[in-house]
Amino acid sequence: MNPMELARARPGSAFTVTFDDRTLAALPGQTVAAALWSAGVTAWRSTRRTGRPRGVFCGIGVCFDCLVTVNGRPNQRACLIPARPGDVIRTQEGTGRDDD
Repeated sequence: MNPMELARARPGSAFTVTFDDRTLAALPGQTVAAALWSAGVTAWRSTRRTGRPRGVFCGIGVCFDCLVTVNGRPNQRACLIPARPGDVIRTQEGTGRDDD
C-alpha cells in the first residue's frame, strides 16, 4: 500500500502565481521556493554588494538566502511561506527596501 492510500490524501488542483511577470503553476501545500524550483527557477535574490544570485540554501528558514518579495512584502523566506493562488512574487535585490 502506498502512503497516499494510507492517508487517503489527494493532491489539490494546481493554481497560478506570478514570478517577475511570468505565470507559474503551484500546488496546494507547496512553499514559494518549491513552486519556483518546480518551474525551473533556482535563483530569485541577488546580494546587495556584489549582485550574486541566491535561492534556496538551507531550506529550513535559517540562512535567509531565499528572501523574496511576495505581494509587495520584502524579506519573505521562500522556503517557509506557502504559495497561495494569485501571489505576486518578485526577485529581491539586497534587503528589498530602498535603504540599501
